[in-house]
Amino acid sequence: MTSVPALRLVDTDAPAAGSEATERILDAALVLVARWGVSKTALADVAKEAGCSRATLYRAFPGGKQHLFHALAARELQTYLGAILDAIDAADELADALTRAMVVAARLVRDHDGAQFILEHEPELFLPFLGFRQVDLVYRHTAGAVGPHLERFLPADRAAWAAEWGARLFITYLFNPQADLDLAVIGDARGLVDRFLIPAFAAQIVPTRPST
Repeated sequence: MTSVPALRLVDTDAPAAGSEATERILDAALVLVARWGVSKTALADVAKEAGCSRATLYRAFPGGKQHLFHALAARELQTYLGAILDAIDAADELADALTRAMVVAARLVRDHDGAQFILEHEPELFLPFLGFRQVDLVYRHTAGAVGPHLERFLPADRAAWAAEWGARLFITYLFNPQADLDLAVIGDARGLVDRFLIPAFAAQIVPTRPST
């Protein structure tokens, strides 16, 4: 196993996070992941796709390939989570919020070329996150990030549980798909929500005021 170079905490020559150069490099890496996958994408290819030198790439990501792809994953997950939270915030009741979250999450995965390539050709990249300890971290993170957005409908502790159970249901069907069920279809997602989630929280749902 090769070691990853330690990341420098301060690099005055490195493009700032979110800078145009950094975003261009991340965009290039995403294009190549969708084309070749993670394992076959070399930093030289990313630099060429981004139209920059390897020196510029290493100034932005001094930890090399692992640093670059960690940053790419973090950016894509942040965008992914933001879209899900927007969908939840647009809902007027709990079942609709959970359904919207599941549909948006499924559609974003389906429409993300990089994620689809990895799911089809490099599923082993997801395995470290699906072990018992690691997947529990995913669920706890989901509860912490999504739970507060469900507190319009449930007490805080139950909102966190609803977020976690929704994530568990989503991941279960994402990695164990059924031919007659599509999480990206509103009716299919609502059926799962009504069957497996709402009954567990019905007694604690906070009445919401009608929109004026």
